[in-house]
Amino acid sequence: MSAISVKSFFWLLFLALLWGPSFLFIKIAVQEFPPLTLVAGRVGLAALLLYLLLQIQKRRLPGPGPIWKHFAVVGLFAHALPFFLFSWGEIYIDSAIASILNGTTPLFTLLIAHFAIADDRMTINKVVGALIGFAGLVLLVSPSLRGGIQTTALGLLAVTVAAASYGVAIVYAHLRLTGLPRLVAPTSQLIMATLYMVPLALIIERPSALPMPSWSAAGSLLALAVFGTAIAFVVYYRILENSGATYLSMVTYLVPVFGVILGILVLDEKLEWKAYLGCTFILLGVMAVNGLFNLSNAKLVLSKLQSNHE
Repeated sequence: MSAISVKSFFWLLFLALLWGPSFLFIKIAVQEFPPLTLVAGRVGLAALLLYLLLQIQKRRLPGPGPIWKHFAVVGLFAHALPFFLFSWGEIYIDSAIASILNGTTPLFTLLIAHFAIADDRMTINKVVGALIGFAGLVLLVSPSLRGGIQTTALGLLAVTVAAASYGVAIVYAHLRLTGLPRLVAPTSQLIMATLYMVPLALIIERPSALPMPSWSAAGSLLALAVFGTAIAFVVYYRILENSGATYLSMVTYLVPVFGVILGILVLDEKLEWKAYLGCTFILLGVMAVNGLFNLSNAKLVLSKLQSNHE
């Protein structure tokens, strides 16, 4: 492994470390902050930090024009909607499961990209990987359906829809928001997400009437904004610029690992055996979709072994 690849790998680990604990911080913060208020604070603080960073770098946001319509769409599907769904969903499900379901984003991206992007069609490897991931979802969701526990099922559904929303945002940004200076797109998207969430939070949840949050809840919100959103975007684009999108997508495999470990160690969360098996299937599916191992090659090897045995 060259010096450059070693450096890129550690940046990838750092990004996973930033994103993995986000589900833990959400789980803690949402106990005292209503979901809309939590998301409004998260995107608002992150947008402010990235805007200040742009000012330090003496860069400017685009002027009024059609580009802001695209920022509005991506701000909705990449930030406002999924952040809210994750925050609401984690009222009813463990943070470990939320982090694992987030790892299904490439599966949704695969399906959407097949119909939207001409040079990103499905292959046998990708389809089989998607089916493995779907089997993992079934295993993961099935325990919550026993006994008609609707709230838990709805929490799982909310987080799954959030993952699909990320897929929509990735494809849309690929089609509409390429070639912009670094940090301009995420800063603009977060500004639009803030414009969505702050009025909703003020009208529906009235955060000014809420009791003073504890240090743990306030610290979790701050950590989400600073580490899980603002700094994570800086690292994200650094990896994208130096190593490319394919290498960057590998972070998806690492984020659930950090999320599961933290959820079990810090929150003492318990997972049934079906959840562990489902997690394994989901990760295998994501790996297959992204070509980390080639199912066709594996089939060829098995055929050769069978021929030699005969």
